[in-house]
Amino acid sequence: MFTRAYSFRVVVTLFALSLGATVSAAENPFIGAWELTLPGGSAGWLGVKETGGHLEASVMWVAGSVEPVASVKVEDARLILTRHHTSERKVGGSTVKKNITETITASLEGDQLKGVSVKPRENGSGEERAEFTGKKSPPLPSAPNLSKIKFGPPLELFNGKDLTGWRLTDSSAVNGWSVKNGELANHNTNEEGKPHKNFGNLRTDQEFEDFNLKLEVRYPEHGNSGIYLRGMYEVQVEDSYGQEPTTHNIGSIYSRIKPTSNPSKPAGQWQDFDITFVDRHVTVRLNGKEIISNHPIAGCTGGALWSDVTRPGPIYLQGDHTSVAYRHIVLRPVVK
Repeated sequence: MFTRAYSFRVVVTLFALSLGATVSAAENPFIGAWELTLPGGSAGWLGVKETGGHLEASVMWVAGSVEPVASVKVEDARLILTRHHTSERKVGGSTVKKNITETITASLEGDQLKGVSVKPRENGSGEERAEFTGKKSPPLPSAPNLSKIKFGPPLELFNGKDLTGWRLTDSSAVNGWSVKNGELANHNTNEEGKPHKNFGNLRTDQEFEDFNLKLEVRYPEHGNSGIYLRGMYEVQVEDSYGQEPTTHNIGSIYSRIKPTSNPSKPAGQWQDFDITFVDRHVTVRLNGKEIISNHPIAGCTGGALWSDVTRPGPIYLQGDHTSVAYRHIVLRPVVK
């Protein structure tokens, strides 16, 4: 699970300033799902839809959840979004909170979305500007008939001996990954009073399209990791034993799809995942029980390597939150 200052919870309303300055939802070229490329090549997602005569929009910006924006309107051929969030910083022995309003403005150049995010700096000096681009995501295909899908021979992604076939998603991060007793383990430890270490996520060298993936994972109490499909969609790994299913606990597609149940075991035990990803639809089985059934995924989740839903990608394992261990990682690609 990724969390940063880019998570926002608000209510969405269309504000029409004048009939001549606004565009009706039926004529609105901004409606749809947009794959965003953010500063530094980070991934984002924007969804715009019309409901009951009003526009609604949700955004995923680099990390965190897919969240609704505060307001959305179309004015003078521009899409204008407003988001609110709260920053916190320590001043002396107290925590000071500050409300910040961010405005995102975008326009179309051909079929490409081009825009800019503007918000005041937390220290009150000037503003931060971040330019971005976007392209409309292709429509989601119909749910595949999984009984007719053919899978190829199994590929052992982890040899149980070393990190052959794996590398960090960010070479500048601290590598906490090692192999011992047939386990691919991440030792994420930050010592109190010492500089914070940014531990890295681990990805396969190989990239895949559609597949079935089986693996086992073990995490400590309060453990937190994730299994990214195609480097884009996070299947949440978290100590959620005994909790009701949510879009943020174990087995969910993070912030997008809630599991039907939570058959996880207590922390410290091996949890068994069986994940099938075909035609942008996902099926998740946890400890032998199906908890997500052939469900469409609208777009990337926080921490994605990119936002292009047509692009093959790696399996990547999240290591920047807590220690975690994986084993028996086997993938069977779909045979076209």
